[in-house]
Order: sequence, then C-alpha cells, then structure tokens
Amino acid sequence: MAITAKQVKELRDSSGVGMMDAKKALTETNGDMEAAVDWLRTKGLAKAAKKADRIAAEGLVGVTVENGVGVVVEINSETDFVAKNAEFQEMVRGITAAAVGVSDIDALKAAPLNGKTVQDVVNDKIATIGENMSVRRVASLSGDVVAAYVHNAAADGMGQIGVLVALEGGNADIARQIAMHVAATNPSALSVDDLDQAIVEREKAVLTEQARESGKPEAIIENMIKGRMNKFYEEVTLLKQKFVIDPDVNVETAAKNAGATVTGFVRFGVGDGIEKKVEDFAAEVAKTMGG
Repeated sequence: MAITAKQVKELRDSSGVGMMDAKKALTETNGDMEAAVDWLRTKGLAKAAKKADRIAAEGLVGVTVENGVGVVVEINSETDFVAKNAEFQEMVRGITAAAVGVSDIDALKAAPLNGKTVQDVVNDKIATIGENMSVRRVASLSGDVVAAYVHNAAADGMGQIGVLVALEGGNADIARQIAMHVAATNPSALSVDDLDQAIVEREKAVLTEQARESGKPEAIIENMIKGRMNKFYEEVTLLKQKFVIDPDVNVETAAKNAGATVTGFVRFGVGDGIEKKVEDFAAEVAKTMGG
C-alpha cells in the first residue's frame, strides 16, 4: 500500500526516529502504525522514543555571527553533565552553524548536517548518550554590526546564556558591550513600543491602585502613576535601562554616543520557561534499592 507523508510524520513524532526509518517501518508493516513501532523497536531504532517524555531543561545555547547575520540556538539535555560532554558540544556547534539562514525551528530541524537532518542527528545522539535532547528554539538578527556574547561559556561560542545585538552604525566594541549588558539585565523588550501591552496595562493597574491608596488628590495621583510607569520602563526596556558599563547614561544614549542605534536583541538562557522536575535524591536512592 502507498505510505503517506502524514503517516510518516505521525510515526516520526511518536517514535523520534528519522524520516527514512519511519517510512521503511511503515512500508515493512503495510502502514500498520502499531506494528511499525514494534518493527522499529526490534531494530533498535526507537530508543529515542523511550526518553521523549523526560524533561530536558539543561543544555547549551550556541551563537555565531557570519557576514552581518547572527544566530542563536538553544539545544536542551536532561542534565548539566551531558552539557559538558564533548560529543554534545560538538553537536551544538554543528547545529548552530546549520542554523545560519534558516527561518524557524522546523526549518532548522530539517536542515542538513553531516549528511542527515538536524533532527536525525539529535535522535542519534539521544540513542548514544542516553538522555532526552531537543532543539528548542532559534532566532537570528542582521544589521550593520551584529555582536554575540556568551555568558558562563562551556566552550567557544556556547554557554548558559547567549545574546545577539544588532546595530545600525556603531562598531563591534559598543555592540559587544550592549550584548554583555543584555546578558546581565535580561530586558523584556527593546523599547516601550515593543512591550507586551497586556503587561503594561497590568503594571499600570497595580500602580494605580497603590497610588489611590495614598488618598492624595487625583491630579497628584496621575503624576505619581506617570512617574512610576517611567521607572518601570527604565527597568524592563533595553533602551531606557541604565548602561551597566556607564550608569550615568541609558543604553540608548550610550549607543548614540558611539554613533549607533540599537535595532534589535535576542537573549536565550538555558531552560528559560521550562518547569524543571525537582528530584528528591534520598527517595530516588531508596526506590532504586527497593526501599
């Protein structure tokens, strides 16, 4: 029977194997999904699937810049120990290079790497290293000047925090300084206009309630709210933050003094937003020993 692309995708998603292996399994079993999974297991090709439900919240962020284009990629593992593994780091380096020019995470997973797709390379590494891994996210920036910065570096171009900063005008020195600033302060947005309006309205509502509890006249309350919102903007937007290298000016002014305009930034921290499972080590040991 004819095997459809939808069937291949479904088996790939459920088993974690590569496209060709999924297609072969379905062909060998006449499209029977359960039989195809069993076929993969007998061939030792579904090892990755057994680990797919484990939380992968550790890992590394990789960055690279080529010809005015920067990319940043997060690749996760289950443990920090694997993030220090030379094999894992080499994979991160390869995936980061493969990310140059891709448009989104699906395109990255399908991108070629060492004669395979990125996703197939990851699946192979899951089988050999024995931990769940995932290519979680990718982003890129372009500009007159693009700088990359890695904090808590594990190896060249990869670490726990990866930052890209793009400038119009300026130079590599000011771009790198701003990238270091972003790593330290983790701004929510580039400018006030880029802030999520839901966050702005929520903050304004809280500050308004606090101001009204003061019992002061409405005109004074309005000024209080305006001042507190400006303080909020200074805390969460990159351009209005005090520059960590020279706190007498904000980032926007520091860039301007260097003949630059900041046009964008990206900051990835390993495991951002992932709910990590808290292990009870004593209980885990007792369970292992049958206690």
